[in-house]
Amino acid sequence: MQGTIVNTLAILGGCILGVALRNGLSERFKNIIMQAIGLSVLFIGMTSAIGGLLKPEAEPILFIVSMVIGGIIGEALDIEKKLDSFGRFLQSKIGNGEHNISQGFVTASLIFCVGTMAIIGSLESGLQKNHNMLYAKSVLDGITSIILTSSLGVGVFLSAAAVFVYQGSIVLFASVIEPYLTVDVVREMSIIGGILICGIGITILDLMKVKTANFLPAILVPAVYYLLLIPVFSKILVCFH
Repeated sequence: MQGTIVNTLAILGGCILGVALRNGLSERFKNIIMQAIGLSVLFIGMTSAIGGLLKPEAEPILFIVSMVIGGIIGEALDIEKKLDSFGRFLQSKIGNGEHNISQGFVTASLIFCVGTMAIIGSLESGLQKNHNMLYAKSVLDGITSIILTSSLGVGVFLSAAAVFVYQGSIVLFASVIEPYLTVDVVREMSIIGGILICGIGITILDLMKVKTANFLPAILVPAVYYLLLIPVFSKILVCFH
């Protein structure tokens, strides 16, 4: 858990610095930083999604099916509304003028948790006690959290808990889940994660309101496809032959 703990502390440290920076900026500079964040997040998402799709092994249709199925499940569960309600609850307790805690939480959590560094780094930490990748990720996340907190507010603090639980779970159960986190599953999860990050960028730039949280179940669809559906279809084809 050493790498995950360092990663979590780096995010918290960055958030503290981000709050100090946020309090010292005028509204004009906060707006331009928000636009910079929106453009950067959009670019990060596009790079992740397109990079995965350009790989020859990528499934060209799977991400569309995953987004549709995941979106239907998320809309039925109304994940976005529940997160907004949680954000409003925290806002009423904090009472410091924060207006969108859930946006900061979801944005930062997706950026920090969705990607190969979070998954592969946690597996290496759990299986080999090699924390180098998570240390490198800690530096990147710490710097990113400063910028995110300066524009999105204290909701980014909550992403540290998400990182601790998500990466910590992979570390603790690495030997159990490693066979299931295949190269194909991780690649397709990264593609969908990139698309969700694009959705966040679009929302931050006020181009349109994307219910990004309602698409979160889409990330799990590739695992179901590769680990359950393909083996079943293969057995059916064998029977017909």
